[in-house]
Amino acid sequence: MSRLADTPLSVLDLAPIRQGGTIADSFRESVSLAQLTERLGFTRYWLAEHHSLDGIASAATAVLIGHIAGATSHIRVGSGGIMLPNHPPLVVAEQFGTLATLYPGRIDLGLGRAPGSDAATMQAMRRDPRAGVEDFPQRLAELQGFLGETQPGQRVRAVPGQGTHVPLWLLGSSGYSAQLAAREGLPFAFAAQFAPGYLHEALRLYRDNFRPSDTLDRPHAMVGLPVIAAESDEQAQYLATTAQQKFLNLVRGGRTRSLPPVEALDWSPMERAQVEQFLGAAIIGGPETVKAGLERFLEKTGADELMLNTDVFRAEDRLRSYEIVAEAWHA
Repeated sequence: MSRLADTPLSVLDLAPIRQGGTIADSFRESVSLAQLTERLGFTRYWLAEHHSLDGIASAATAVLIGHIAGATSHIRVGSGGIMLPNHPPLVVAEQFGTLATLYPGRIDLGLGRAPGSDAATMQAMRRDPRAGVEDFPQRLAELQGFLGETQPGQRVRAVPGQGTHVPLWLLGSSGYSAQLAAREGLPFAFAAQFAPGYLHEALRLYRDNFRPSDTLDRPHAMVGLPVIAAESDEQAQYLATTAQQKFLNLVRGGRTRSLPPVEALDWSPMERAQVEQFLGAAIIGGPETVKAGLERFLEKTGADELMLNTDVFRAEDRLRSYEIVAEAWHA
């Protein structure tokens, strides 16, 4: 029996801004993708918090989540993730309590502890550089308190937020969040879409240390994964040069706008190795190649869910990639 057919698939969207495009274009294309993947049966549509990156338009993540939820009817919409140390837990609870009230049963709150940008941007956000390293568990507990039932003697309440019980996920690319998610009995999402190197160890730590909770009685792991599907292997490899150029420019300290695909990249062996490290888990190819790759990945990881990120230049190619994946999934 196909493991893929029994695995929920979801979407990670960074609202990419392409060369020659506008931020408004990015938002329209995100709505189109969310509506398509909802029709195709995808479970979740998550958006990620990043700041001061000229190629990513999802900085005001909660606002964009509301926009996507309002343009769809039943797909779960959430954050992959909100960087909790960037914000007071009370404010996050109020934002997501508002979203959960507007869209009952459809909002997820994935949480990370990285800044989502560089040191200068951290300073602009007034974020302590150590935030998230030492106090993340305390911030998480505070947020849980604002989303749970009001406790006797509780002086500060999240309104909206209190009692909404918005589902929380911990996100990570290392063992820290894996172990914290295990300790708290929360679902865990690993960011193999850009940091696949620690994937298997993080999943092992999460599963081996998991403690049942009121949220979960057994571990539940979702893995973010780069996937580019096209009509042929050759076409998919060509489209994938957009993502490769983005990571190459990131390595070089350049801009991160999506660039048109190219026949060949001008990179050094070291740069190529660095880019391939970022994209080490990527599944790229025609329908059969992608289906086989997803089946192998699920067999190796035992992931309970997959969250796919498709980074290509043209909006129509991104839509088609998810259609091809869905055809393999439902076959």
